[in-house]
Amino acid sequence: MKKIPLYKYIFGITDVFVLFSSFLTAMYLLRRDPAMGFIEFTNAAQDLILIFFLVSIIFVTIFNFNGLYRLNIILTRALHLTNIMKALYYGALTIVFVSIMIESSSVIDSRLLIFLFSLIALPSLYIARAELMRRLYLLFSTTGFRRNIIILGDGKSGKLLAAKLMFENPIGLEVVGFVDDDKEIGEAIVSDAKVIGRFNEIEDLIKKYHVDEIIVAVESENYDKFLDVIDLCKKLDVNTRITSELFDVVAEKVSTEKYSNIPVIDVSTHYNNGITLAIKRFFDIVISIFTLIILSPVILFIIIAIKVSSPGKNLFKQIRIGKNGKEFQFYKFRSMRESTEGDKEEERVKKMIEFMLDDDAESGTKIINNSRITWIGKIIRKTSLDELPQLLNVLKGDMSIVGPRPCLPYEYENYDDWQKRRVNVIPGCTGVWQVWGRSSVSFKESVVLDLYYINNMSPWFDLQIMLQTVPAILTARGAE
Repeated sequence: MKKIPLYKYIFGITDVFVLFSSFLTAMYLLRRDPAMGFIEFTNAAQDLILIFFLVSIIFVTIFNFNGLYRLNIILTRALHLTNIMKALYYGALTIVFVSIMIESSSVIDSRLLIFLFSLIALPSLYIARAELMRRLYLLFSTTGFRRNIIILGDGKSGKLLAAKLMFENPIGLEVVGFVDDDKEIGEAIVSDAKVIGRFNEIEDLIKKYHVDEIIVAVESENYDKFLDVIDLCKKLDVNTRITSELFDVVAEKVSTEKYSNIPVIDVSTHYNNGITLAIKRFFDIVISIFTLIILSPVILFIIIAIKVSSPGKNLFKQIRIGKNGKEFQFYKFRSMRESTEGDKEEERVKKMIEFMLDDDAESGTKIINNSRITWIGKIIRKTSLDELPQLLNVLKGDMSIVGPRPCLPYEYENYDDWQKRRVNVIPGCTGVWQVWGRSSVSFKESVVLDLYYINNMSPWFDLQIMLQTVPAILTARGAE
């Protein structure tokens, strides 16, 4: 599990205090007895103290997913203010939703409370964070908040990052040196930053130089070696981040932290444990059942329309590759007229393999015979409603709501070894490619996005992807 830098703890504690105080102050100003003093009100509201504290923790979680603990946000006033406003908005919506779900008026008994809380919290958070805590961080960036880093490889982005940190470093990151197998020990890479060891010495180097963070800047085209280095780093008790052209697509599609305006992608070990997977499975079942019940009228209409549009079965069944390369039967609503033209299927497979090997082809380019698509098929494909039967796959345990898309057997057989890492987890109905990369990335880039998800998999990340899937479906972005 990765270490959380000290400054994040301090900012988090400050946020809890400011949010808790803002909630309490808003409630006091709306008190029913105007004659009651603040101390008397606090004593009388003991049952609300714990609720307010828990609500503040929820807000801190929302702050985290809005980037308010990233250094590039912390050190920039304008970004700080806009992200605080956005986080407060989503936080207020969350509190209203939770209050409705539990039918509680203890937290929110009027819209005025939420409005007043936001009115107090916004300037309080800005002053505490952007003015006081930001200056505190800059003051102690070279002492209490100072962190030692080593850079693995001498890629272009790694050398640029080292130069920026050495000559214009407001964030307290000290470049100890480079680790490289191809350069001589002691050889200077950037100014005084030299090669201090080899990849197989990383663990000893971390102890010797008291390293807090590793930056992987390998830019070899050998993805296997690159991912092996990441796997090695993730076993160590330090933060691991990437700045490499091999993962440029992640920095382009996903909001990441920046060091001196250079994107760095967090690939530290997060929450991939038994408890997390159990939570993921629980929500998969709940969401699948709920969705099937709510959309049952739509499902019934689609079934009837498919029958009317062309002869054949309602469900299209296909063998796909699941977790660890295990095959399973995959379901979709049939959107095309049935065909027995095997020679055309062979041609399609050939073109698909060529597409997989073409780094310049966009992943949204589907190889399909449009003449076979039915009128209802055009509608359900455009709106992704043809994917609804996959909820049955989720209930069976073959798929998850969120995860890499399951591939076909012939696709799996043509994967490079590093690409087969995408089957290390249960495949999903939606994922980072569907939300951030649909129709705008190559096949190789779509795999990189999936590997980013696998490295950062958590219930909160799944929630983000699910929420962003909805507008992607409504706008039919990239669908065919």
